[in-house]
Amino acid sequence: MATFFRSANLASRVFDRQFLSPRPGATVNTVRQFYENLVPSYTICDIDCPDYSFRKFTDDGNYLVAFSRNHQDLIVYRPIWPTFSCNELCDSHDLPPKAKKFDSFFKQLYSISLASSNEYICKDFFLYMERHQFGLFATSTAQSNDTSATEGAIHGVPSIEKITFYLVRLDDGAILDEKAFRNDFINLAHSIGAYLYEDLLCIVSLRYQTIHVLQIRDSGNLVEVRKIGAFCQEDDELFLHSHGQAARGVSFLPGIKQRLLSFIFRKTWNEESDQTLRVQHLKKKFYFHFQDYVDLIIWKVQFLDRHHLFIKFGSVDGGVSRSTEQNLAFFAVYNMETTDIISLYQNSSEELYSLFEYFYDHFHTNPQNSSHGNFISSHSNNVHALDQLRTIKNKANSTSQFVKKMMASLPYTCQSQSPSPYFDLSLFRYDEKLISAIDRHRHCTEHPIKFISVKQPNVVKFKIKPGSDSGASDSRAKRISSFLFHPFFPLALSIQQTYMQPTVVNLHFRR
Repeated sequence: MATFFRSANLASRVFDRQFLSPRPGATVNTVRQFYENLVPSYTICDIDCPDYSFRKFTDDGNYLVAFSRNHQDLIVYRPIWPTFSCNELCDSHDLPPKAKKFDSFFKQLYSISLASSNEYICKDFFLYMERHQFGLFATSTAQSNDTSATEGAIHGVPSIEKITFYLVRLDDGAILDEKAFRNDFINLAHSIGAYLYEDLLCIVSLRYQTIHVLQIRDSGNLVEVRKIGAFCQEDDELFLHSHGQAARGVSFLPGIKQRLLSFIFRKTWNEESDQTLRVQHLKKKFYFHFQDYVDLIIWKVQFLDRHHLFIKFGSVDGGVSRSTEQNLAFFAVYNMETTDIISLYQNSSEELYSLFEYFYDHFHTNPQNSSHGNFISSHSNNVHALDQLRTIKNKANSTSQFVKKMMASLPYTCQSQSPSPYFDLSLFRYDEKLISAIDRHRHCTEHPIKFISVKQPNVVKFKIKPGSDSGASDSRAKRISSFLFHPFFPLALSIQQTYMQPTVVNLHFRR
């Protein structure tokens, strides 16, 4: 980001903005430089707030989403800025007690019940459709370890009796529509099992290996427009049934698996031009691994655009485990209109890593016209992030293992990064082991997390410290923290959770 302002002084920058014009297309990046001066410099420790599980701010900054501790209710807040008055007895360096309450910063809009008695809200799942201010939430019953294969189900994948997706209008809490899946398994953690692109939503059934593509209508209806799995074309099932007499007793591979095997066969066939060597090449590269290819299952899916899906295939064990770095996996680009797989990469592919490094923004494209979400730092749009990535690559002992580790983040998890300017690597440096734009819990540290100016490397702009201000907590207890940053206000919540102890919520803001 080129320097636009001639001074680091806030008043001087305001005058510069009045008399100077940024380059075309650089207005937002120029405005974001103001955040070097507008930082959350004041902390209210252990703020008096309701005992809820706070999920995140929406990307437009209009709502703060929270869930009740029993995972039954959805609570939505509107961020506001504190207003208060003081008399001459007030300490000018401190806030009055009334201003130190959660209600001074957030106004509760409503609380609605989403889950029934035997269902629970998945607190990690939330997708936001900014254009209509719709929120997508999920509830589920308890997971069953019974992995017995029913008709069409994959053996080894657990089952959940009922999973329900709710589309809620966040402005007033109206439940517009719902979609239920029974005796299925969808990975709801961190919204991994679903991806939202414009008005299209894809949901991946791991148990039945089906990609459900739904359209979210302006009216708030969830309409299923396509199912990809056993069948790829809309009339595939009709065709097979019309030829049922001939196909009786014959077991077919799923349609998506047929497309995968056909692509691998053709690719292997074209690798050897000599006719006499081609058969041996096919035996070695295709038929020898045929059963391994047949056993591959869909792990994760994302949209690349309205017509193409990016699909990750792997083993059954890797599909339900938390760590997938060491598992063999394949990435396929699938055209929904032609039902063809148009490219395939292994998770150790240098070619795919090159695309990941230089064109990463294409993997998490944000077409919803978000003025904030389009400016998330990545190594394909930020030279500081690229330097960090290449430093890690140069330190890696094995290039192949490094590539696999990087590829484990693909396909991209929808809406998993905060658009806050305080995570802009052109403006601030911070320890990404302790805090980052990625929506994940972190191990707590005893010391405040420093945000250091990029332009002035010796200047600490502000600090974030989760937990109690007294520092009297037991250092042996396992503590984790999460951070919720508003997309454009100098406002953040740090939430510390310690085993068998109350949750501590700190509020950080510019006073």
